[in-house]
Amino acid sequence: MIKWAIIFAVIGLIAGVLGFGGMAGAAMGIAKFLFIAAIVIAVVLFLLGMTVYKKVR
Repeated sequence: MIKWAIIFAVIGLIAGVLGFGGMAGAAMGIAKFLFIAAIVIAVVLFLLGMTVYKKVR
């Protein structure tokens, strides 16, 4: 998911340089959403992993 966030960020930067403001804003919005979603999922999985680890041990 981070990979796709980076891809959309690069697309947004290139579109911004070329003057496509609307497309650049949309691509950066998607990149921001994907990055935040990936961070939230990573934190949730980390917390779940810690609770499972404590139960197993």
